Amino acid sequence: MERNWIGFGTAATLVGLIAVGMPTTSTAHEGAHEPSSTLPSHDAALGSIDFPTSGSPEAQAAFVRGVLYLHSFEYAPAAVAFRQAQTIEPDFAMGYWGEAMTQNHSLWRVQHLEEAQAALKRLGKTQDQRAKKAPTQREKDYLRAVEVLFAMTDETRGLEKLERDVHYRNEMKRLHEAYPDDLEARAFYGLSILGVGSANREYASYMKAAAVVTPVWDANHSHPGAAHYLIHSYDDPVHAILGLPMARAYEKVAVGAAHAQHMTSHIYVALGMWKEMTAANVTALRVESAKVVGEGSRSREASHHRYWLHYGRLQQGELAVAEEILAGARERVASDPLPREPSYYGAMYARHVIDTESWSTADEWLAPEGLEMDIPHYTFARAYAAAKRGDVDQARALLAQLRMGGAGNPEIILAQAEVDILKLEVEVVIALAEGRREAALELAQQAARLQADLPFRYGPPRISKPAGELLADVYLELGNDKEAVLAYQDELSRSQSRANSLLGLARASASAGDQATSIEAYRALAQVWERADASVPALVEVRERLGAR
Repeated sequence: MERNWIGFGTAATLVGLIAVGMPTTSTAHEGAHEPSSTLPSHDAALGSIDFPTSGSPEAQAAFVRGVLYLHSFEYAPAAVAFRQAQTIEPDFAMGYWGEAMTQNHSLWRVQHLEEAQAALKRLGKTQDQRAKKAPTQREKDYLRAVEVLFAMTDETRGLEKLERDVHYRNEMKRLHEAYPDDLEARAFYGLSILGVGSANREYASYMKAAAVVTPVWDANHSHPGAAHYLIHSYDDPVHAILGLPMARAYEKVAVGAAHAQHMTSHIYVALGMWKEMTAANVTALRVESAKVVGEGSRSREASHHRYWLHYGRLQQGELAVAEEILAGARERVASDPLPREPSYYGAMYARHVIDTESWSTADEWLAPEGLEMDIPHYTFARAYAAAKRGDVDQARALLAQLRMGGAGNPEIILAQAEVDILKLEVEVVIALAEGRREAALELAQQAARLQADLPFRYGPPRISKPAGELLADVYLELGNDKEAVLAYQDELSRSQSRANSLLGLARASASAGDQATSIEAYRALAQVWERADASVPALVEVRERLGAR
């Protein structure tokens, strides 16, 4: 079908399966159980899109490569590709649009305003000069949208980021409506909806984004943006099953993008698909390593992937591999760490201590001496473990230090309400240590209510010890078996196939006389722990219970 908005017939309209080099070796510590066949030895793809412009065929090829990377949030290689397009054709307006777009990390709540403006000003110092270099109205409209985003128009100059995000979303809506056949306009409009909604996740906004992007997916299952943005729309326990087809497709069509490989695990973790979740992040680490091989540098994104991978290993009972990942993270923060590595280590430390319930060995994993660790997860886990050991004085001392922090890492920084929950949880275990059982129950109930009121955050639990699971633990310890069963089931609806909640449900159901539910929970846990280390304390219990059946 002829599109009246294409403009120049010289445009290359379809560039698919753009290849990039890929390493074939595994990454130390992270991939001990993954077969090498999970990563192809040949060049890998980024997906395929149809994004015609007025650029020459050579500039268009580089431009499309940049957009493919952009859709997978691979901002650095995307910027390289867009600059290549500019070098080939210095007045290629969409090449500068693309470079500016690499400075907007919408779902990470980051914008590099000056860098984006500088890129656009290389095309032309004024809005009129830039518009004159865009030969079609459609390309002028794309330029205007990004200028709105980066405060280069009268209506957005001087506005704060979120206000500009709203204006940009509205501009993308107009662009999409003006060119309804332009799937790229539709995809970026959907992303702009997510960008505004990411500050405080609302199902309504995320479902609206999904509705906008779904026609792109329907038209092209190899479109990286369609798969990526729908995964973000659906990456919560309620909707994740809707995103499973996109995750399955994305991991195959964009094997050249590390973030794409990681993104599939957003769906897998929401569904408790731990094998798939760990495999996705192992692959992401391998792809990420291609960016730094020979450069003597470390990738910030690698820490992100390891954080998720560590949680997946813990859930599967692969404690030895989890300890290797944690030890590697500790080594990295011991000497000249990247800005976000200490916060990731603090969160991984908390995850390890809480999920393994290694109260007596918690101090063995403390951060290297002299490293500033103003990380709420880290302080919480130390206080929690101390209370579990019966060292109430140390628990209270650490509780007094528990506050917001995280060194600029949006994945680790907690809101004040989340820190308040952590404080309540420490108070719960202190109360139990002191024999104040009813007080412990009231505090646990309060923490669970507070967490239930918070917006859902994707990924490993934001609260290291999910408050619903702690409430269930307290019910079980107090002998309120039926209440414990309900609380564990409620938590499992949010944290699907979480190992500690499954174990608690199995035990509570057995104590309540509900053997059918107990056996079902033990069976589910046995599947989760299919590759578990023999040292997992409850593994014998699981096998004995199922063997006796």
